[in-house]
Amino acid sequence: MKKTSIYKAFLVATAALTLGSCDDFLDIQPTGRVIITTAKEFRQMLTQAYSIVPEDRGLATFRSDEMTMDATLSQEDISSFRDIWTWNDVSPDDATSTFGWRSYYQVIYEANHAIQSRDKITEGSEAEINQIVGESYMLRAYMHFLLVNLYGEPYTALADPYFSKAVPLKLDTDPYTVLSRSSVGAVFDQIIADIDAAEKLINVEEWQVGLNYRFTTTSVDALRSRVYLYMGRWSDALAAAKRVLAKKAALADLNSELPNAYNSVESIVALEEVMTATYARAAKVNRDLFRAYNSNDLRRSKYYKQVTASNIQLLKGGSNQYACTMRTGEIYLNAAEAALEAGNAAEARSYLLPLMESRYKPAYYAERKAAVEAMSTEELREEIYAERRRELAFEGHRWFDLRRTTRPELTKTWGSDTYTLSAGDSRYTVRIPSAAIAANPNLAN
Repeated sequence: MKKTSIYKAFLVATAALTLGSCDDFLDIQPTGRVIITTAKEFRQMLTQAYSIVPEDRGLATFRSDEMTMDATLSQEDISSFRDIWTWNDVSPDDATSTFGWRSYYQVIYEANHAIQSRDKITEGSEAEINQIVGESYMLRAYMHFLLVNLYGEPYTALADPYFSKAVPLKLDTDPYTVLSRSSVGAVFDQIIADIDAAEKLINVEEWQVGLNYRFTTTSVDALRSRVYLYMGRWSDALAAAKRVLAKKAALADLNSELPNAYNSVESIVALEEVMTATYARAAKVNRDLFRAYNSNDLRRSKYYKQVTASNIQLLKGGSNQYACTMRTGEIYLNAAEAALEAGNAAEARSYLLPLMESRYKPAYYAERKAAVEAMSTEELREEIYAERRRELAFEGHRWFDLRRTTRPELTKTWGSDTYTLSAGDSRYTVRIPSAAIAANPNLAN
């Protein structure tokens, strides 16, 4: 889905009703709101909520090992992204881009309004009203999921996820509630509960292209598979992925389309334009990543354009053509990893190999297939990780994958300076904004 289409729908919506703004950070109470009652008005409100979902998975790419930065970039790009790229969270430049703390909670507020109003929505069929409320549960779940994976410690790194504080859960529109940080475990529990609630209500199996930024019945299990993967609940992640692939298993033909395009055959939800034009302009492809694709890998020339040895351009981002929140390629990889960790290497191969077959030249695929079939469990795990890195590059997965798996040491160089993110470094978790803490001191604890 092109994000511009969402914005156009929002302009139509705001011509019909006035939507309130939110106060700073967790003082998220709207002002100047008119009362809305009809299904059409709630759909317009939800369209507005979709339109302000932050593109933070793209911004998080700067923290990962997918891209490099240097002094040849514009001063604007250097000022905006260098401190994110070097993990300087203590004293960043005043011009440094920020993650969308406030926007997440504004989206959540709109979702909560629809959820709480379910029995009061008028002038809509039961199916239409259920779909709106079901999407609201999914939107609330997804916003909390992104928040907890930016501002909370990785679930898989914690001996007790209910001991480690993460972000506040906001589950109502009460203007007087002073929110405190919930535990990582509590946030994930609520995410699962919201997905379960959504499943009972969502009834649209697939939206037409142009409206496919909205959640569907297929997206319920697609999000489940990702959430459970991040939790290390392997059997649950595998089961959810299987249900998705039973309904939608097509993989893109790279000769005719890129898999992360909003109108790709793989698209499940096309909400986020992950690598915006602004991000892509500053995204110089890391040469180590580029070297991970050999000459038999079709993705090498489809995802990138090598201008010089050090100038590798990104082709799978930089415009609203590439809006991708969930797609089938990710689901195959979720299934492969989950099956392996659940103890079934043969089943893991059965999901990894179809993806590889669609991405390599035939003769080379035959070699890789034989190699994969002979791999030990550890070798197969590394192969799945490697394919995930290649397949999902610049789609907003890498930083989160590093966090939830090995949290390795990363090094980056700027001129004569070297910056290091140590293995397991606390900077694998983003700091809650100081302005948010100033507005609500409870966030400091």
